[in-house]
Amino acid sequence: MAREIVLDTETTGFEPQAGHRLVELACLEIEDFVPTGRSFHTYIDPCRDMPAEAERVHGLSATFLAGKPRFEHSGVVDAFLEFVGEAPLVAHNAGFDRAFVNWELERVGREAIHERRWVDTLELAKRRFPGMHNSLDALCKRFRISLSEREKHGALVDAKLLAAVYLELKGGRERRLELTSTAAVTAVAAAARNAYGARPRPLALRATEAERLIHAAFIRGKLKSETLWARFGL
Repeated sequence: MAREIVLDTETTGFEPQAGHRLVELACLEIEDFVPTGRSFHTYIDPCRDMPAEAERVHGLSATFLAGKPRFEHSGVVDAFLEFVGEAPLVAHNAGFDRAFVNWELERVGREAIHERRWVDTLELAKRRFPGMHNSLDALCKRFRISLSEREKHGALVDAKLLAAVYLELKGGRERRLELTSTAAVTAVAAAARNAYGARPRPLALRATEAERLIHAAFIRGKLKSETLWARFGL
């Protein structure tokens, strides 16, 4: 199955080369455009102050982040790289996230994630909706994806919203019908080759002797006939 990782970040600013850092990193796993429920999420101590304009966006203060693991901690960088593996990374305005992730990786002596592995949903949206607003918020509203969970920008919440947007950009309802149809064909094929084992005929009785006696009394008392049920030995 096609495995992809939907990714979002929060940062202290816009330019890693100017000293801005990652403060939150979230990834969701999807297979064939369906979320699997597996995720990776961490807050990161940027080891610097938090500009007021950045805090207004995501609500993460320097006080809150102080003492959180640094990016070079194995629970961050190693766990992140293990989770994403070799899968493509899906992000909105991917160049921004890629710049921060790769700057942090290279800073600790790890290999950058090549540009060809990144899927930019902003570019997908621009091709589908040329000339329109294609922010994550705008796309959620266009696809009727609820924003009720989102009070401020947060990497994990935004990754969940982006996964839903990505599904819609890749076909939406038609894609879900296609996947449902594929699952049905797979089930039929499995049944045809007896993948679930032979079904006994007739099926074994599941009712106890006491339950069958109660049922027989009900039939005699209410329906006044046992003819139909007698055909099935009930």
